[in-house]
Amino acid sequence: MRCDSGVEAVVASIEQTLGFELSAFRNNAHPQGSFAYLRSCAEAAGVFVLLVDNLGSWHTTINAEAFRGFALADEIAPFVAVNANDSPSAWSFTLVHELAHLWIGATGVSGGVAQQKIEKFCNDVASEFLLSNDELTMLTINEATPLSSAKVKITDFAAARNISKTMVAYRLYRNGAFSLERFQHLEASFRQAYIEWKAAKKEKRIRKGRGSTYYTVRIHRVGPSLISFVDRMLRNRCLSPTKAGKVLGVGAHNVHALIAKSRSKQVI
Repeated sequence: MRCDSGVEAVVASIEQTLGFELSAFRNNAHPQGSFAYLRSCAEAAGVFVLLVDNLGSWHTTINAEAFRGFALADEIAPFVAVNANDSPSAWSFTLVHELAHLWIGATGVSGGVAQQKIEKFCNDVASEFLLSNDELTMLTINEATPLSSAKVKITDFAAARNISKTMVAYRLYRNGAFSLERFQHLEASFRQAYIEWKAAKKEKRIRKGRGSTYYTVRIHRVGPSLISFVDRMLRNRCLSPTKAGKVLGVGAHNVHALIAKSRSKQVI
């Protein structure tokens, strides 16, 4: 499709191709569950979806200000990468944004306040996909609404739908509810709140001595679709363990263990 096709047409095409149901997306206890559902729809349609957080080690962690996601619009193996360091509620928005890039055949990187035509178009597709204009009218906020009140209203509204607070603020801005300056203030405030929440969560996990296992994290980052593909290529001897490790982001000696763990999770 093209940008000239219009936001509604692209939204409808993505929904139909993915077999996406908004009720199923929202019927999850947490944003992570909603993202998992959306990701499974995308992968079933043939799109590989990765969660990335660094360039190989924690020393090269990539923050969300550098990039939120990118798409590789390849006809045979389309890829979407989502920055795992962003808030879980933002992952779904980024995924749909990058799917819009694929739909119009435009490889691209997303980050910061979008100014370019394609970035704005993909933002509009993602926000309309997850939140209709009719539903947005339920949220009565304008330039005169005190910031503290606006934050609370947007937070409650977004939490009830497992969507990003920043996305809701963006939609309000795009619909003329308030100025760009106010949107940027809200965006920065929500980002800071997430950073503080993430730090507190990490501290709590350290105190309790709990944490996800290495393989659990890698499976979550890479996704079952790509792991299953690599598994098939290995069994058919089309891929060596060394190259499989490159694809999965693990050492060659960890490839078979990762695949085995992924199989057990799928069985469960």
